[in-house]
Amino acid sequence: MSAVIAAVRQQSGRPAITYRQAGDRYVLAEYGDAELDLRLNFFAVGVLTGLAVDPPPGFVEAAPGLRSILVRFDPAVANRDAVVEHLQAVHDRQPEVSALTLPGRRVELPIAFDDSATRQAVHRYATTIRADAPYTEGGSNIAYVVEQNGLAGAEELYAAILGTEWWAAFTGFAPGLPFLFPLSGSTLNVPKYNPTRAWTPEGAVGIGGPSVAVYPVDSPGSYQLFGRTLPIYDVLGRNRAFRDDPFLIRAGDRVRFTRVDEDDLLRARRRVLDDSYSYHVEDAPFAVADYVAWR
Repeated sequence: MSAVIAAVRQQSGRPAITYRQAGDRYVLAEYGDAELDLRLNFFAVGVLTGLAVDPPPGFVEAAPGLRSILVRFDPAVANRDAVVEHLQAVHDRQPEVSALTLPGRRVELPIAFDDSATRQAVHRYATTIRADAPYTEGGSNIAYVVEQNGLAGAEELYAAILGTEWWAAFTGFAPGLPFLFPLSGSTLNVPKYNPTRAWTPEGAVGIGGPSVAVYPVDSPGSYQLFGRTLPIYDVLGRNRAFRDDPFLIRAGDRVRFTRVDEDDLLRARRRVLDDSYSYHVEDAPFAVADYVAWR
């Protein structure tokens, strides 16, 4: 039995859509083909905005993926066909991708490169999991990322990270972990750990393939680590940035990193916890036409 409920062909600057069953309380809307094309994610984020304004019957929540949206509904209120019909109406109202202007924010985060916490994660991995891993040379992942990208050295890597505006496509894996993709600047790409790490420190920043991630909690992980930043998740709301939402970064945000030394970062992290630190977050709508022009 096929999980596909319905399919709509690509039309008028909008991607093809496939509706899939995902249990008895969910519908998965998939956009386009299985490829890394941020324009599909822009469409998904636009649909997410549309659902906030006009939710389907029985709507409970929706979560975006790289090129999909998972919609949860209450089957006691609405059936799946009604949800799909409403989703299609929302899709039909979407402008073509290049005409989208998406609500979002710009988040600025300090980063300490090649810090002691991420070095400790690499050391634990090399001593307990895989001593011969090529990405642990020198006690960090920096040399491996540099070599894999043909860079002149660590400073060229850091410049690429700092010179890129990173698009938060979706969150997942751990609570509030953002998957960040370059809008312009970075062409970095690197293989992940094999096998994965057992421990990654909260606040660590790493790269796997072309995607950068910030680890919101201590957790396993497979991205190559290059630095550490501030907390991005706090269910206790100890800093005012988390009072309304425990997640700092949301789908549709853009992230910029600014370089600091480790001592400054550690002081800032302490200030986050005593609520004397103010995160740099500003409203910044995103015009997809600008991205198309950059490409």
